Amino acid sequence: MKAIASILTVTVIFAACGAWAQSPGPLAQGQARMLSSTAPGGAQNPLMASVPSGAPTPKVLSLTLKDAVEHGLRYNLGVILGQQSIRAVQSSRLRTLSGLLPHLNVMTSETVQQVNLAAVGFTGFPGVKQIVGPFPVFDVRVSLSQSLSLSKLSELRAGDESLAASEHSYKNTRDLVALACLQLYMQAVAGRSRVEAGKAQLNTAKALHELAISRRSAGFVPGIEVLRAQVQMQAQQQRLLLAENDLAKQKLALAQAIGLPLGQEFELADQIPFTPLAAITLEDAVQEAYGNRGDYQSLVAQVKAAEESRRAAVRQRMPSLDVTANYGDIGQHVSNSHGTFGVAASLRIPIFQGRETESKILAADAQLEQQKAELESLRARIYYEIRNVFLDLKTSEERVMVARSNLDLAGEQVVQAQDRFAAGVASNIEVVQAQDALAMATEDHISSQYAHNIAKAILAEAMGLAESGYEKFLRGK
Repeated sequence: MKAIASILTVTVIFAACGAWAQSPGPLAQGQARMLSSTAPGGAQNPLMASVPSGAPTPKVLSLTLKDAVEHGLRYNLGVILGQQSIRAVQSSRLRTLSGLLPHLNVMTSETVQQVNLAAVGFTGFPGVKQIVGPFPVFDVRVSLSQSLSLSKLSELRAGDESLAASEHSYKNTRDLVALACLQLYMQAVAGRSRVEAGKAQLNTAKALHELAISRRSAGFVPGIEVLRAQVQMQAQQQRLLLAENDLAKQKLALAQAIGLPLGQEFELADQIPFTPLAAITLEDAVQEAYGNRGDYQSLVAQVKAAEESRRAAVRQRMPSLDVTANYGDIGQHVSNSHGTFGVAASLRIPIFQGRETESKILAADAQLEQQKAELESLRARIYYEIRNVFLDLKTSEERVMVARSNLDLAGEQVVQAQDRFAAGVASNIEVVQAQDALAMATEDHISSQYAHNIAKAILAEAMGLAESGYEKFLRGK
């Protein structure tokens, strides 16, 4: 009974340690939400999707971190949708510009007519036939129209700012895509480290099992020692299987986000070791974020667009001028045609529009105040985001230091426990506990290093530098 109780105790301890090591902290939970394949509402998250690029190659692709980011910035669905959004805004701006540019048309016609004068009241005139024709009419004419309106000019300026806002938003999308690629790649790197650690721990467990069998055969230890070592070995096998399955899924998620060809086999070519972040103050980071972040600059442009839209609504009270002109040749035939022209100008002066202008001003003013409020809210949110990341960076860096020391101590503990068991001065319970402690220390070291790298990547994105400066943040380059 005592032997069975010992085995159950070790198994429960191992399971509890594994659950503790696998449980994500606040930062990891936040990243899990960001790496979700679905967006709010159940729709597919475009940052986690892509348009696959071509056919797979038979050889295994060696994928670096830089390759993953560059591939994602070409084929990620979020980038592609962002590009088309800019084109849609450009289309709207061109329609507004069309109202201010002159319209030039050329028309030519040749008709044959027969007129009944009696039908239009010309009757009873001596010597005049009631039916005239048929006779040909040839006409070729150039027409020009131009509208001059200060309201439309303000609408065009609002369109310019809306286009700028769309371009800034696209930059923000590229930063988010870069961050997603970085996260997925580093997640796969951490998964690979867990697989490598699992293999090493399994080899250690196998060696312990063989040692226990040898000592049992020599009559130095009871059979419970062999049974306990076998339980530990099989538990390590299960952990390794789970780690390998997680790594395979992580690589699939990475391939889907960056648009690798369907079925393309690849391996991770980069290690991302721990590198302390270069010294940067909170104030400098916040100010740089205000200048670089695409979402912030997009809202700044949207405020300007709303101001121009309000100005356009106010200017609808002002006069507008429309000018039309035409020139052409008209006659029965080309040979006997004669030039004719016409010019007309109309000045429109609004007097009373049934309160329509007031309603447009009110709507534009409400939109302007809403955009201003959103801008100030985003300004504050950026400040708090960067402060949060600074806290995560400080904690994760300290965690890495502690985890490194703990990993070294746990490794030494395993060596000493194995030596004590081999010398016959301890049972392999001590070895099993030491192995579990090493597994916990290894997982904590991997997760703390991953959390630190992720925090640096998030800081780069929070400062608007995820695409252009991730190398500097992750590797200190």
